[in-house]
Amino acid sequence: MQTSTTFSIPEMHESFSINKISYTKESLQKLAFKYQQEGEVYQQEIGSFLLEWLDDKDHVIVQTSGSTGTPKKIKVLKTHMINSAKATGKFFKLEAGTTALVCLSAAFIAGKMMLVRAMVLGWKIECVPPKINPLDAVYKHYDFCAMVPLQLDNSINRLHLIKKLIVGGGSISENLRALLQGIQTKVYETYGMTETVTHIAARRVNPKKKEKKEAPFFKALPNITLQQDERNCLVIKAPLVSTETIVTNDIVALKTYKKFHWKGRFDNVINSGGIKLYPEEIETKLQVLIAHRFFISSVPDDALGEKVVLILEDHYDPATLSALQNNMQQLQTLSKYERPKAMYCIPQFLETGSGKVQRTKTLALALETHTG
Repeated sequence: MQTSTTFSIPEMHESFSINKISYTKESLQKLAFKYQQEGEVYQQEIGSFLLEWLDDKDHVIVQTSGSTGTPKKIKVLKTHMINSAKATGKFFKLEAGTTALVCLSAAFIAGKMMLVRAMVLGWKIECVPPKINPLDAVYKHYDFCAMVPLQLDNSINRLHLIKKLIVGGGSISENLRALLQGIQTKVYETYGMTETVTHIAARRVNPKKKEKKEAPFFKALPNITLQQDERNCLVIKAPLVSTETIVTNDIVALKTYKKFHWKGRFDNVINSGGIKLYPEEIETKLQVLIAHRFFISSVPDDALGEKVVLILEDHYDPATLSALQNNMQQLQTLSKYERPKAMYCIPQFLETGSGKVQRTKTLALALETHTG
């Protein structure tokens, strides 16, 4: 962890504004106090972050999502956040004067970085509550926005209001990906984590026809280089946003030092009868059959070591499960090793504070209730 030193953030970019009002550091601090004292919950979160950003410490405290482990608070250097903002601006060609809609909670890194990008790059932002349908009450066009997959899923009919959209905090389903093809909005799926100050790579979800062969690969932002370790997991060297080389648990197929295809989490890999299976790849294949939330996991098995199981967010219905079992048998993209050997239903998945599914805890609860 970095030792704390004093730090003076740069002056607000002259083009920066929130809800059509320009701010200096001093006037922005007054707005932050007002938000804290009188604002709605999402405004209080914005106010708290802005006060932390404007103080003389060289870092801010950020909460990790907890999707792949225990949630924790870490220090993120303000210099790294500024560098990340500049890299995003360069990669997505978002210059001063960019209009942006902020619809993510400022309690987490993704929402915080939308504010930092605006202050550093000179964006004109408007902030709305971080609801699952953030565009429902929006009637003007914006150059840029960031969402999580659930928000995107509930905003398809109004995406024409956004020119460029980045989506992070979870994977985009195949069904949702199909809906995005042919629309004018440029939609990008991002890869990153709190420790890398949000995204360090992105890929176009709805590319032009001539670019579709490149769609599976994530491309790294400026000043990022990529490697693999002995587990085939991604290793990130990003000196402008992290003082240390970051060794992830994400298994990837590395095309170049700038491009990779994400296969799944090392912690989720299933060894069934000596065959390595990637739950995330199986989930992608099953999305054509299952409309609601589900995930693939494993349980111990005497013969196979581990057997593949399917966890469904649904009420137990023998007829539905039987039909699904038959459909999976007919699914040609699914190998015999990948087919779930058991299915469990649970009415509601357990989630982290940022809305990500807690797979391990949900699996344990599903096995405990044992419906399926």
